[in-house]
Amino acid sequence: MAQAIPFSRHTGAARARHAKAMLLPIARQTADELALRVHLALDALRRGVGGVTDAQTLTQVMLLTGFLAESGFGSATGDQLSAAERAVSMVFDIGRETGEWRLDSAAFELFAAIATNYDRQLHRAPLWAITDASERLDRFTAGMSYQMPVRKRA
Repeated sequence: MAQAIPFSRHTGAARARHAKAMLLPIARQTADELALRVHLALDALRRGVGGVTDAQTLTQVMLLTGFLAESGFGSATGDQLSAAERAVSMVFDIGRETGEWRLDSAAFELFAAIATNYDRQLHRAPLWAITDASERLDRFTAGMSYQMPVRKRA
C-alpha cells in the first residue's frame, strides 16, 4: 500500500503569501465593519443613550489611533489624545455616578475627529500595523508594557 508523502504546512510559498498579506490594508468590508462600530458608539454617547461599552469602544479607538499614528499611519497629536483621555474619563465618572453615558459637544467633536482618523487608518494602514496596534492595546489592557520595542538598525 502506498503511503502519502508528508508535506509541511509552512512552505516557503505560504510564508510569502502571509508576508505579502501583512503589507496590504485589511479587507474593505472588515474596515467598514470596525469603523461602523465606532461611529455607532459615538452617536449613542452623543445622544445620551450610550453605555459603558460605548465609552470603552471610544477609549480603545483613542488608543489604537495613537498607536497607529506612532507607526506612521494617520495623525494624532499628544494634546488631542490627552484631551480625549480627559473627556472619556469624565464620561466614565459621570456614567458610573448617574447612569447617564453622554459626550458633551466639545468631547463629541474631539472623538468625531478621532473616529474619522481611525476610519482612514483602517482603510490605508497595512495589516502589520493594525496587528501591532491591536497587540499593544491587548498588552495595555492587561497592564503590561505596551510601548513599541526599539528595533535595531543594520
